[in-house]
Amino acid sequence: MTLTDRFGRVHRDLRISLTDHCNLRCTYCMPADGVPWLPRNTLLTPPELMRIVRVAVGLGIEEVRLTGGEPLLRPDCVDIIATIASVTPRPEISITTNGIGLARLAEPLRRAGLARINVSLDTLKPDRFHALTRRNRLADVLDGLQAAAAAGLAPVKLNALQLRGVNDDEAPDLLAYSIDHGYELRFIEQMPLDNGHAWRREEMVTADEIQARLARHFELAPLPERGTAPAERFLVDGGPATVGIIASVTRPFCGTCDRLRLTADGQLRNCLFATGESDLRTPLREGADDLELERIFHTCLGGKQPGHGINDPGFLQPARPMNAIGG
Repeated sequence: MTLTDRFGRVHRDLRISLTDHCNLRCTYCMPADGVPWLPRNTLLTPPELMRIVRVAVGLGIEEVRLTGGEPLLRPDCVDIIATIASVTPRPEISITTNGIGLARLAEPLRRAGLARINVSLDTLKPDRFHALTRRNRLADVLDGLQAAAAAGLAPVKLNALQLRGVNDDEAPDLLAYSIDHGYELRFIEQMPLDNGHAWRREEMVTADEIQARLARHFELAPLPERGTAPAERFLVDGGPATVGIIASVTRPFCGTCDRLRLTADGQLRNCLFATGESDLRTPLREGADDLELERIFHTCLGGKQPGHGINDPGFLQPARPMNAIGG
């Protein structure tokens, strides 16, 4: 029985957080210190992850994306990918990372079964990178990007967040850099998933603003056939390069959402902004059979709303921060 919700959306994409830990402290995501980490014994083990993925694939999941926190911090990350790659039918496996550690791990990840990679990169300026992330690691990220491309994890995708008065003048430079290196860039509107600070809509750099700034330097032609992809894509200067803009707030794409999310401690979420979670870890550890796990998937999906509600007057930010939910 496929994972179809009450609005007819068929879910084929499972996002799995491997850890809530991160080796950066991005100002829009985490506090500088004092983060309450998940207890280690609550994190799902590779066999537990494989069991959940096997059940999910049987329900129609076709892509598994590994996230964090920072997934490369998990020592068994490569083994987890190999374990997921052994599931039949094999899902497409991708990962979202900050790129630190990628120079060392890109080739082992590819050999284990990783198909695609997304790397977060908000700036090309070392001083801005340090200010944004509270760490001086830009060179490591750039080295990681090169290693990913050399390992054949193509196309290497970059995720960039624009912050007003911080790095919002850098969009054309990021696109030029991506084109020069053969990477695929996607800009993302800032969402209310920060470290507990108040999110202010008026401070958000909108998709329209990003597109307008890029259009001053490049010819952008909209591409059709978006499907369930979150990014609106544009051909740049006639191609073949493209750029994407994810307008999660101003032009939400909830009507075609096909994603479910699994937190590092085994809680299933039907939306980034869901107010509730469905526990898979406890039944799994208490000996639940596959039918019971399937029932939990369907029950979770049954509560999915038509949209994330960011633009509703009564919207509330989720209790968990982004690093605890998974991207």
